[in-house]
Amino acid sequence: MPIPVLMPALSPTMEEGTLSKWLVKEGDKIASGDLIAEIETDKATMEVEATDDGVMGRILVPAGTEGVKVNTEIALILEEGEDKGALAGTGKPAPVAKKAKPEAKPTAPAKSAAPPPRSVAQAASTKVQSIHAVSDERIKASPLAKRLAAQSGLDLTALKGSGPHGRIIKRDIEAAAGGRVGLAAQVIPFKSPAARPPQDYGIRPGTYDEVPLDTLRKVVAQRMTESKQTVPHFPLTVDCEIDKLMALRRELNAKSPDGDGAFKLSVNDFVIRASALALKKIPDVNASFAGDKRLLHHHADIAVAVALEGGLITPIIWQAENKGLEEISREMKDKAERARKRKLMPEEYQGGTFSVSNLGMYGVKEFYAVINPPHGAILAVGMGEKRPVVKDDALAIATVMSCTLSCDHRVVDGALGARWLQVFKGYVEDPVTMLL
Repeated sequence: MPIPVLMPALSPTMEEGTLSKWLVKEGDKIASGDLIAEIETDKATMEVEATDDGVMGRILVPAGTEGVKVNTEIALILEEGEDKGALAGTGKPAPVAKKAKPEAKPTAPAKSAAPPPRSVAQAASTKVQSIHAVSDERIKASPLAKRLAAQSGLDLTALKGSGPHGRIIKRDIEAAAGGRVGLAAQVIPFKSPAARPPQDYGIRPGTYDEVPLDTLRKVVAQRMTESKQTVPHFPLTVDCEIDKLMALRRELNAKSPDGDGAFKLSVNDFVIRASALALKKIPDVNASFAGDKRLLHHHADIAVAVALEGGLITPIIWQAENKGLEEISREMKDKAERARKRKLMPEEYQGGTFSVSNLGMYGVKEFYAVINPPHGAILAVGMGEKRPVVKDDALAIATVMSCTLSCDHRVVDGALGARWLQVFKGYVEDPVTMLL
């Protein structure tokens, strides 16, 4: 009997995705472990691999199709010894939203079939496909699920997973804990209102080009609208003198070994380290609003904004308070490079407890960043520049960097945010203390 290939769930919250490319065609022989397709989510492109030998019998969903629901059958694989006659009457494609590439010819939609029961879908997925992901050999669980289970005191061995291959994912932890677990209580699901037509603003037809939003830009638009409409922001700004930091940076970089062990610290690496240490000293800022409670996080998981073509993504430095400058630098460089190629795993950019956004490299002096829910705050970092300052009642020149903390007033009050900035400024202006 042909083996169905199902649209995988690449993250705990994924409901649909884009089948961006088939890496095989009908009639191709497939060996276990061969990459067969690329699936695009809002912020990453993931590869799907086969777990059985066989022949690609029928592709049900063409490349470039958007809005493919999770667990939709996207292809059929013929087992060894089967011929195309085995495909008769099987594998009718489920309807999908639309084609991303108009030149491709979509498979004619058939009558919609109800999704298979979860047990059937799991049984099929264990035989069909696997996603490149980090998992435990004995307990199949996503890193996010493991963290949430630890925070909630849940025993993973007692849970049944609903993800690919029976993997325990975020929604399984939420279900076991009654929906009140770790980062689960983030924000109420939100849909952006439809935009008004350009004519309503006096823009004349024919004077512009329409560029459809890709998945990434749609998500950014939705989340930033959600943030500004539901999170009461307020900004606090301090100026930090960074001459000592720049001198220490040069000194440490000069000690970098050659070859594989080489490193190059950036100002942003110091900012991440200082932010994490400040969160450790002022833990009430390391918080999220969750309706009738605050979530006080155990670790400073710093999400760092990285610009992509058409949007941005926030790879996370997990437990940054326990990592030195060199480790932060290496990890940030690796994740930023893979982020720009859209090769990050979902658990590498989903979650976090605090955000950092640095536009100093673009010559921006000072700005105010929008909070990334469910984080309680985000630090916006401007460029370091020579400015006149007063020292000992005399005019002097110093390299100054303006930093603005945007706070969620539901969890971070003005005095609390100001205390955090004082500690952060102390680390930045006396950077040797970050090494202690």
